[in-house]
Amino acid sequence: MTASPVTRAVVKGVGHYLPQNVVPNSAFAKTLDTSDDWIVSRSGIERRHFAAKGENTSHLAAHAARAALANAGMGADALDAIIVATSTPDLTFPSVATMVQAEIGAHNAYAFDVQAVCAGFVYAVANANAQIVSGQARRILVIGAETFSRIMDWTDRGTCVLFGDGAGALILEAQTATGGTDDRGILSVDLNADGRHRDILYVDGGVSGTGTAGFLRMQGKEVFRQAVEKLAQTAETALQKAGLSADDIDWIVPHQANIRIIQGTARKLGLPMERVIVTVQDHGNTSAASIPLALSVGAAEGKLKRGDLIVTEAIGGGLAWGAVVLRW
Repeated sequence: MTASPVTRAVVKGVGHYLPQNVVPNSAFAKTLDTSDDWIVSRSGIERRHFAAKGENTSHLAAHAARAALANAGMGADALDAIIVATSTPDLTFPSVATMVQAEIGAHNAYAFDVQAVCAGFVYAVANANAQIVSGQARRILVIGAETFSRIMDWTDRGTCVLFGDGAGALILEAQTATGGTDDRGILSVDLNADGRHRDILYVDGGVSGTGTAGFLRMQGKEVFRQAVEKLAQTAETALQKAGLSADDIDWIVPHQANIRIIQGTARKLGLPMERVIVTVQDHGNTSAASIPLALSVGAAEGKLKRGDLIVTEAIGGGLAWGAVVLRW
């Protein structure tokens, strides 16, 4: 039986931006009881980028947007929508997405933000895919952008050494396909949440609760335990939805939180680390920006090739987690 024609959301361009300020692990040893060896052994992180004073999330996002548009050979006026995944917006409102829309001149695009912390980009891509498949939009710019350095407690060595700032962007375009597993574009999505675990990863501030931005708080061991189990599970579920298996994967492009979580997830899926895009050593955990950053770096390095099957997966505060299966 032949598959019926369908609309797929196909990747047309990728791009990223990192602030110029590169912070090595040694910078933390001056004020904290820590060292480069301690940080690397527990996280795999060697350096990260911090936004400069006055450099906000919307600025990072706009830079990444322009890079993705250039990569796609597309003008901003071709966009129908902009979705920004972030937990560190410039302001309570308006959204970062509307700021980006104005900055890049995407006057034909509607724009809004999505907040699912480190899973934000997966949630945003799922949202964009649904809008493209339904016919709401043909071309959507999806951005993950964060300035997590603004919510760090610099006295907490268990968290402040882990995070970085940056932005990555992906342009999705509607294309007609056969409906088979060889189609380019997004083949399946799996989304999940469990608010009962909110106390293991959260920020202790907010508009309604405290009137302050607050600081990030994390129970590292519990987050690790939840992450490895749930990330492998959501990846497997997304593959099943697409009618595929782990044997079909060319690349895993995971949320870049911790090298041990990335290794543990790959092991559970039965995949060697040679088939995993890893950027955590250079960027740290950039939350919603980490997957599009890794996709952009992987593409720039020539690793991701047309037709490759890619699985992305992420988990963040909420807890919220999910996976996307797409063919490049």
